[in-house]
Amino acid sequence: MSPGVDALLEQARAGLRRLTPHDTVEAVRNGALLVDTRTEAHRREQGELPGAVVIDRTVLEWRLDPASAWRIPEATGYDREIVVVCRHGYSSSLAAASLQALGLRRATDMIGGVQGWREAGLPMSDRPADVRP
Repeated sequence: MSPGVDALLEQARAGLRRLTPHDTVEAVRNGALLVDTRTEAHRREQGELPGAVVIDRTVLEWRLDPASAWRIPEATGYDREIVVVCRHGYSSSLAAASLQALGLRRATDMIGGVQGWREAGLPMSDRPADVRP
């Protein structure tokens, strides 16, 4: 019998040092890569995160693995701090755990997702998203 998605989420989060929205702002100031995995529809609904690169969840590991032929230029090493953000902070935990399993030991996610960011009163961007196919 499967332990279920809640157990999987709990296990993923046990290995993360999750950041608050304000901690995320500070991490980005200090060089962390902010990665938004929300769909286009969710970004239209909630708005764009300032300074984030948008990477579809289906290709996240390939774009962020420094050894991948399909990596983005910002995937500079396995020690790069990466903060994954989703709509509410659930799928981002699973994504960050997957990145850690890949060797990106400083990968984490943001508590509450973009909803938490907005509730913290942090600004959204008025610029087009930096979408990485």
